[in-house]
Amino acid sequence: MTTQSQGLHTHVLDALGLEIAAGEHLPGQVLRTDELAQRFDVSRTVVREVIRVLESMHLVESRRRVGVTVRSEEAWNVYDPQVIRWRLAGADRPRQLRSLTVLRSAIEPVAASLAARHATPDQCAQLTERALGMVATSRGQQLEGYLEHDIAFHRIVLNASGNEMFARLGDVVAEVLAGRTHHQVMFEDPDPAAVTLHVRLAEAVREGDAAEAERLTKEIAVGALHELDVLAP
Repeated sequence: MTTQSQGLHTHVLDALGLEIAAGEHLPGQVLRTDELAQRFDVSRTVVREVIRVLESMHLVESRRRVGVTVRSEEAWNVYDPQVIRWRLAGADRPRQLRSLTVLRSAIEPVAASLAARHATPDQCAQLTERALGMVATSRGQQLEGYLEHDIAFHRIVLNASGNEMFARLGDVVAEVLAGRTHHQVMFEDPDPAAVTLHVRLAEAVREGDAAEAERLTKEIAVGALHELDVLAP
């Protein structure tokens, strides 16, 4: 696929994905390949590639003699990072953020407990470095810099758990954190208490204190849910 084709593919995929996630194409609606090609001014090959990706996410299904049909939300792969991004871009953002934050609150405390038992010295050092990075970017409206450290911090915790299923949720957590920032569901500067909790969590993991690591991560999750109550009720 040429660079130009890749660009067209990404444009059409994002447009259709956003529309389906926003409910602009209802379940059961048939999408015509020729109509999409005309609408987006692209080749049918590009449209077919886009449809294949949407099928892999279970947003649509292709059936002989029927065509490409939009699937109901229950069928979607809601753990796919792109699907998460599209859903967070829509009007249903508060519910999606809450759902994903509750998921995090169930998974991350256990992952942190395991990380305290299994983290390598290098992972502990990285965790401390990222926590200090969060401190350094927590003032002066440096939300993009803070986001970079925040995402990396939580990825390290999930990876350090030693559980490959938890580790695979790194992209999910990254999209939640990015969605909060990019859709202004964050204060202008992060909550100082939350920043401090991340520093203490890095210390608990380094010290091998599994119970404290789990407790601190639960407290971080409670704080994130409280922020949603205030900013995205």
